[in-house]
Amino acid sequence: MARTVAIGLQDFGDLIQKNCFYVDKTGFIKEWWESNDSVTLITRPRRFGKTLNMSMVEQFFSVDYAGCGDVFEGLSIWKEEKYRAIQGTYPVISLSFARVKEMNYTDTRAKICEIIRNLYVRYSFLRESDVLADADKAFFDRILAENVSNSDVTSSLYQLSSFMYRYYGKKVIILLDEYDTPMQEAYVDGYWNELVAFTRSMFNSAFKTNPFLERAIMTGITRVSKESILSDLNNLKVVTTTSEEYAASFGFTEEEVFTALEECGYGDRKEQVKRWYDGFTFGYHRDIYNPWSILNFLDTGKITTYWANTSSNSLVGKLLREGNGKIKERFEALLQGGTLQTHIDEQIIYNQLDDNETAIWSLLLASGYLKVLSYESYGDVPEGSLPEYELTLTNLEVKVMFYNMVRGWFQRSDADYNDFIKAMLLDDLDAMNEYMNRVAMNIFSYFDTGKRPSGEEPERFYHGFVLGLMVELQDRYTITSNRESGFGRYDVVLEPKNPVENDAIILEFKVFNRRREKSLEDTVQAALKQIGEKNYAAELIAKGISKDHIRQYGFAFEGKEALIG
Repeated sequence: MARTVAIGLQDFGDLIQKNCFYVDKTGFIKEWWESNDSVTLITRPRRFGKTLNMSMVEQFFSVDYAGCGDVFEGLSIWKEEKYRAIQGTYPVISLSFARVKEMNYTDTRAKICEIIRNLYVRYSFLRESDVLADADKAFFDRILAENVSNSDVTSSLYQLSSFMYRYYGKKVIILLDEYDTPMQEAYVDGYWNELVAFTRSMFNSAFKTNPFLERAIMTGITRVSKESILSDLNNLKVVTTTSEEYAASFGFTEEEVFTALEECGYGDRKEQVKRWYDGFTFGYHRDIYNPWSILNFLDTGKITTYWANTSSNSLVGKLLREGNGKIKERFEALLQGGTLQTHIDEQIIYNQLDDNETAIWSLLLASGYLKVLSYESYGDVPEGSLPEYELTLTNLEVKVMFYNMVRGWFQRSDADYNDFIKAMLLDDLDAMNEYMNRVAMNIFSYFDTGKRPSGEEPERFYHGFVLGLMVELQDRYTITSNRESGFGRYDVVLEPKNPVENDAIILEFKVFNRRREKSLEDTVQAALKQIGEKNYAAELIAKGISKDHIRQYGFAFEGKEALIG
């Protein structure tokens, strides 16, 4: 009989005691413990079992769960007597920053203080014990107060470690889940520098200068650069998606997925599930599936975007939408099933993400939206250089998510944008002009970074606009583009998948140049002339499409004003 599939249940003990579906990942406990690493930072995409594994580690080691080893019976870790002997024998401090998603520094600091305060409430019995001096009790009281100082809150984990060490006579294990969630929000909402100073001090005292620390695990999506947050943590073991350690401990292997499908009566849908949800690679371990999508499929039997819709994807959307033309061009190639060659730096420098291609693709790789097809090792590249990676979209679920994201870019002008596409398909030039101007007026600045006046870099809008065309017309057209003309020049070819029903369409984009042209009409004519001079129709004609069924449009732009001819 198939076990119950519980969605969103992240407490290890509850999951086991309720006999819910669970894939045994307790081997992680042994692998981590035998590594003897002081502080381990593990980065994995969201919804990959990080929180459940942290709950598992807490309930295995924490003295709060002494005598509760029965939840591990039948699992791999319980087969070894030496591990049964250490279950429930360590003081453990466990906390998560997963809920810290505020829009400003003040609220973020307040939320972190609340998390620390709740920890102190949980261990309030320490204050009443005889191991704390009066000064320690005064510190305890200050943490519980509303207006706690920066120096107290940033020392709070260090001090709690000291209190627990004195009480239990044993060094502590610290588990910090989703350590980088506040960092991502700080970057998106513009309070990065304030948060960096605050968290750097907290992490340094908790993980570096803490003599009461036995070991620690930090989890997150990204490896934030040491210079930003993790400065001085030279005792840090970093495990990223390209590392070999713990490769199968987060996410489901293909064998685990196929076994689950058989258990739940979906054995005949393996290939469909593989096409949608396979594709993640950790180290050399390929064919990793994201657990969230698999669990939801096992629960519903429906194929759809589960993992890709579990957050707003605000950071990813911001970087791609506001990225320059080259970034959008490479993104377009990915959406069409292509690959990109790029350097990767796994240390994400958030305050350098704007227009830094390496940082953007590195972030998308760490976040699970891209996967590695091949890469160079550091030994194969010149000293001081970064390895080059060949990347592609992870799977069909991610591709569908990105298509929906691009559609979302035009939501503020959704009706006008759809009407423009309809008018173009009907060859209604007047309507095309009307709707194109409405679209440009409404969303042009949406594609800007905010660092420049709207319209100063129109290529951001043009490339985004073509991505929109590609998404909306994917069923009817194959869309290709030639950007060799340089800044301000942009041509697009829409080749019909059914030439009998649809005309081919060639679009040429040009920016109004006051030195060469007197009006937007001149710019339109220059665009049409370029289509002819460069013979953009040649390839279409070679494929058997007659000239009578090839339409040509010149687009001229000046700021948010557009003219099509």
